[in-house]
Amino acid sequence: MKSNDNNFEGTNIVLPFPPTDMKAEFEMEIYARFMRHLRTVPTSRPEIRILAATQFVADMMDIQDAVVAKTLVDLGLRAPRMAFPESYLESVDNIMMRDIHEVGLTSAALKDLQHHWQSIGEDKFAAFKRCYPTLAEGMFTRV
Repeated sequence: MKSNDNNFEGTNIVLPFPPTDMKAEFEMEIYARFMRHLRTVPTSRPEIRILAATQFVADMMDIQDAVVAKTLVDLGLRAPRMAFPESYLESVDNIMMRDIHEVGLTSAALKDLQHHWQSIGEDKFAAFKRCYPTLAEGMFTRV
């Protein structure tokens, strides 16, 4: 019987499992650094701890935050949208808006993450509520 079911402090967060493939050194390094740093983040909010640990791993390995988040989701991380970096959320939202027959259809881990978001009550239309910066000039200009 397993003593740890990977639930994070009784919340709606499921932590990732280590990779099953022994040759997956990159994934194992991300997993080990993430789990090690997750315990040391000085905040009580689990979503912020996951986000901070993800950004720490990305900085230490000199890779993008989205790559770390994608790897952790592929390993089984399930958390609210707040726990993921903005670059990863943007790519997930773009993938989820594709037609079912388009190339680059979502993976099984991404579908599970989307179902997790729906089960915990995340906003279904969060992908459409993005803030896009615009350049606006004033009506009066100095000459």
